[in-house]
Amino acid sequence: MNYEAHHRFADMSARKVRPFATLIRGRSADEALELLRFLPNKSARLLEGVLKSALGNAEDRGARHLEDLMVVESRVDGGPMMKRIMPRARGTAYVIKRRSAHIHITLSDMEEE
Repeated sequence: MNYEAHHRFADMSARKVRPFATLIRGRSADEALELLRFLPNKSARLLEGVLKSALGNAEDRGARHLEDLMVVESRVDGGPMMKRIMPRARGTAYVIKRRSAHIHITLSDMEEE
């Protein structure tokens, strides 16, 4: 059975979160959680929160052995951009794009794979 968790509109560029999502894909949930705990990045904190949420969802939906769950999908998509204007010299302006991300994590039982 699959257990999912999402964090939409995360205040970080998808480009900064994707390497960490790739790092935990295919690992057991416990191993991925330990790995993310010792990384000093904000991206790791975001992924750790989503992974804990997925584990909580699995517990609520009656997963028997939480230690047998593995990360089968960890996907980071780009979210909407907030455009801001930065005034520059001689009456010009630069557009600042505040990027966001949608983080999706799916856990599944190891026996099913």
